[in-house]
Amino acid sequence: MAQDKTFDAEFDVVVVGSGVAAMFGAAVAAHRGLSTCLVEKTDRFGGTSAYSGGAVWLPGNSVLADGGLEDSVDRGREYFRSVVGDRTDLQVQDAFLNTGPSVVDFLKDELGIPMRFQAFPDYFDAPGRQDVGRSIYPKPVKGEEIGDRAGDIRPPVPVDQFGAPQDDSRLEGGRAWIARLVLALDAMDNAELRHGSGASDLVTDDDGRVVGVVVDEGGERRVLGARRGVLVAAGGFERSAELREKLQQMPTADWSSSHPDTGSGDVVRMFEAVGAKLDLLDQSWWCPATLFPNGHAAFTLGFRSGIIVDGGGERFANELLPYDQMGRQMRARMQAGAGDEFWFVFDDAEGGGFPAICIPAPDADELRAAGLWHTAGSIEELAQTIGVDPATLRGSVDRFNGFADAGEDTDFHRGEDPYGRFFLGATTPQQCLRPIGGDRVHAVRLVLGDLGTKGGAVIGINGGVVNADGHPIPGLYAAGNSSASVSGEVYPGPGTPLGSGMSMAFRAVAEMAGEPLPVTL
Repeated sequence: MAQDKTFDAEFDVVVVGSGVAAMFGAAVAAHRGLSTCLVEKTDRFGGTSAYSGGAVWLPGNSVLADGGLEDSVDRGREYFRSVVGDRTDLQVQDAFLNTGPSVVDFLKDELGIPMRFQAFPDYFDAPGRQDVGRSIYPKPVKGEEIGDRAGDIRPPVPVDQFGAPQDDSRLEGGRAWIARLVLALDAMDNAELRHGSGASDLVTDDDGRVVGVVVDEGGERRVLGARRGVLVAAGGFERSAELREKLQQMPTADWSSSHPDTGSGDVVRMFEAVGAKLDLLDQSWWCPATLFPNGHAAFTLGFRSGIIVDGGGERFANELLPYDQMGRQMRARMQAGAGDEFWFVFDDAEGGGFPAICIPAPDADELRAAGLWHTAGSIEELAQTIGVDPATLRGSVDRFNGFADAGEDTDFHRGEDPYGRFFLGATTPQQCLRPIGGDRVHAVRLVLGDLGTKGGAVIGINGGVVNADGHPIPGLYAAGNSSASVSGEVYPGPGTPLGSGMSMAFRAVAEMAGEPLPVTL
């Protein structure tokens, strides 16, 4: 915390971070006529949002209706409440859900961003669920539409973390959101975007109001004043090994899907310095991840065959669970003392290929050389190569094969839920149960990954950060993974992080503009 009253530049609003929530908040502020400066500490805009598939979960919006989906905010609320319960403030939940349709209308009508509905099932079998989901996506952006700005957008994971060649001829998913929001901000003369500008401290006045941000720009200290407020939407602490070990007992920060230079935990320290209340610091958006030779791990889902076992060779969950739920099963195994080693065991049914969705796709030879992919002529031989008890692994495979032959997984119910069938294009559980056999079997190392942490500052109905007593800290707002997630300890559906971040950023800017939104719109 700093109390420096000398500003190098002054704006109405300063936004920290450059993911979808931050970019959208900046666009809303500038569109409202507020002078706005967005600061991003790395050399690219987009944060972890640029890696995402781009889903935005906002029930009852007009793009869903245009896509032919019958939905409503009340139905979405029924579903959200049934899975989240009262773990988070019910009024904040209502503020998020009720604001969603206005967010979408603003994107469409004021910013001119084209969007579409795309099927992707909600993650829980609960009242109000949509089996085809309720997620919307931005339409892709052609490279020529964004021109030289493409170099300022964070590349996709294969390029950014694994050295794949870059192709900016078409930007999709999260990158499309960032590109379209950058273009919208570039068209506003009261908006300024700065990368290579890392926030280090919040500036307060004598009354404790947050009035600015200290940033490091190329080794030079700059103090940016914020007359109306500061919106922090700069991710969490997923890449801080110290905080991950302290708060989540994770053995490393390298398995997160975020870029190594993002999510350093600076926001946690900044919030603590001004007395902000923090919550959900033990939580992440968990997922299974394939471990690569460079130590990074890639988000993996849609297991078409095979089984996942722990370090003892035991199958412990339905492999077709939504990824956060499968990740939580892995985390529970780790917390129970089973270690952090997991193996995906499968056969040659796909010609020895990897029968799951992983971007980038694993190269078998490269992983074999690193001891992360093993191939053997029998289950017993495979067990010995990965260091598990042969009888245990044989028992796990035989039991699963029995379920496959019977057409029903009585242990974990694989294939019975619409989400589990979605990625396989299956219509029955039986199609999701393929026995493991043949002349060769494989085991690929999996770890517990995540799409970012979800703990941070506790916020009120308009995104304002509160202190330990629950009172607002004037001038300070948070959204996205810098705030404690409104979904608490669960992940309700695809696009919940982006959707909730955008809604709360929208409300934060409205309050900064002096026109706070009611909870019920």
